[in-house]
Amino acid sequence: MMKISTIKDELNSLAYHGRGIIIGKSADGKKAITAYFIMGRSVNSRNRVFVAEGENMRTKAFDESKMVDPHLIIYYPVRVLGNKTIVTNGDQTDTIYDLMDKQMTFEQALHTREFEDDKPNFTPRISGIIHREGGEMNYAMSILKSAEGDDSSCERFTYAYSNPVAGKAKFIHTYNCDGNPLPSFEGEPKTLELPDVEIDELTELIWTNLNEDNKVSLFVRYIDIESGESETRIVNKNV
Repeated sequence: MMKISTIKDELNSLAYHGRGIIIGKSADGKKAITAYFIMGRSVNSRNRVFVAEGENMRTKAFDESKMVDPHLIIYYPVRVLGNKTIVTNGDQTDTIYDLMDKQMTFEQALHTREFEDDKPNFTPRISGIIHREGGEMNYAMSILKSAEGDDSSCERFTYAYSNPVAGKAKFIHTYNCDGNPLPSFEGEPKTLELPDVEIDELTELIWTNLNEDNKVSLFVRYIDIESGESETRIVNKNV
């Protein structure tokens, strides 16, 4: 039987999820909801903030003088392509945007990419896409990861959700738990209850329950499935 967790219980189950994507449909069935958060253990990883750029969102160094290596750190986690919203943990956001703009599918676009080259972790690339059309929504999530830490092999998983259930969300994150090297996420995306709350309350719920030492930034967006109008919240630990 599928396990369904509350956001509070799931986020408190690990001290270090790494990066995480949540996508689902609001309890009233009227909104697509997505959240993306980053956590960090190193000074370089923690030295970041989320910055909105119109409908898009990018990461930025909080203190430019402390930025050691922008590689894998600075990217657009969120980009909007027409009626599609792309959310990822790396510069594959741009790959998906550019190739889908050339009529390739989400899965085809990601087939050109692999996990990150941050040996020995080989951090998975996690991606999500929300598609609105005709008053309906569907979404997909993807993970590209090494084969149990063997960087010669890339494992590719895509999960597609048509007419998703209202009041439920799927959650995927980069790491199974803390460790050295960090073990990659395993299994299908987790199922979460989406409480019937406005965006500020959901943002507070997620942010409060992320590990205080490791959390860095959070993005939450509610998208009206019918009109496409959206509301966004961004929370940064560095202010």
